[in-house]
Amino acid sequence: MFSGMPIAFALGVVALTFMVLFMPRASVDTIAQNFYEELANVIILAIPLFILKGAAIGRSNAGRDLYSALHAWLHRIPGGLGVANTIACGLFAAMAGSSPATCSAIGSAGIPEMRARGYSGGFAAGIIAAGGTLGILLPPSVTMLLYAVAAEVSLGKLFLAGIGPGLLLISMFALYSVLRYRKEFRMAQQVATDTGVHSAMLKEEHYTFSQKIGMIVWVAPFVTILAGVMIVLYAGWATPSETAGVGAVLALLVIGVMYGIWRPSKLMPIVTGTLRESTMLLMIIGMSLLYAYVMSYLQISQATASWVISLGLSKWALLSAILLFVVVLGFFLPPVSIILMTAPIILPPLRAAGFDLIWFGVVMTIVMEMGLIHPPVGLNLFVIKNIAPDIPLSEIIWGTLPFLVLMFVAVVLCCFFPEIVTWLPAAVIK
Repeated sequence: MFSGMPIAFALGVVALTFMVLFMPRASVDTIAQNFYEELANVIILAIPLFILKGAAIGRSNAGRDLYSALHAWLHRIPGGLGVANTIACGLFAAMAGSSPATCSAIGSAGIPEMRARGYSGGFAAGIIAAGGTLGILLPPSVTMLLYAVAAEVSLGKLFLAGIGPGLLLISMFALYSVLRYRKEFRMAQQVATDTGVHSAMLKEEHYTFSQKIGMIVWVAPFVTILAGVMIVLYAGWATPSETAGVGAVLALLVIGVMYGIWRPSKLMPIVTGTLRESTMLLMIIGMSLLYAYVMSYLQISQATASWVISLGLSKWALLSAILLFVVVLGFFLPPVSIILMTAPIILPPLRAAGFDLIWFGVVMTIVMEMGLIHPPVGLNLFVIKNIAPDIPLSEIIWGTLPFLVLMFVAVVLCCFFPEIVTWLPAAVIK
């Protein structure tokens, strides 16, 4: 991977090399069959359908309209603009299921508006970068879907388990936004008193009730799609793959009716983008499962797991070491690759130590969220830099650091109070 080879082919080359050198000749003849059988999992069918739904919503102006509606209703709260962006990121992440798409959709409208109203560049960038990470935590999440496949746990329970920590993070981000805003507001007042220069932050805004209602009308269909998908899934009316298909079709219908995206010329970028991303993910999944098969056949994953267990680490020392390992991998790899490459090694020791793998999946997801915004290669940092090129990258990084601390606090809270993760799945799915 350091040579620049795509992740899927890096995994495939290593797996094929070890098969040729150390496994029976017959195993090489079954590569195509194994690759196909790994992808012929009906749960994996949900991946391109969720991506299609996210692409449809991401290509429309839904993010801008969602942000505008929340701002109109929350602008009277100190730091209400930052709170609005945080909540908008959470809602859009739940609709699109993609962190970069959330950053781009909400940030393209939110960052210019925050800066026009006096917010510092780092503060504005940090809100959007951190809020965008919620795309892999709040359901439906492709990252969680892959973890459910790798760990062989219930996808429905895993989706539900992500809601509590997701709401916790939104609340923490919103609270920090209020406190940081008050600090910047006091500084702006001091500057106005000393120099007579009034920041845009000191200006007041007003919206009529009819304007607020009008904005909600544009957002309601997308929130309805989100609620409908969750209801259909947890009421048992459809499988996850069928639910993803329903969500994709409804998203296409909504953007066609509301934004006029129904002509082939406007739909083709959505379709081609979905095909490109789906193909990339499915290739990584197929190759990683082939890689895991080779590791299992050669007893590599079992030997590694046995070695980790033989170290005699305490339960929490083991968890800390594994999460630190995930943080380091986050410097170089996206969440999908981290899950598929590490699952055969880290899950057996965790299972032997008595950890709930659904709980761990959520905690691991929060840690991988941190990887999306920490340097040197946090993906969301570069998405923000792309949509706000006038903000220096160093300022973006410093703006995200407080949110990294908040994510770490959320992980600690989930460790001390696992009910944050486990209560909702236990209450809904008996």
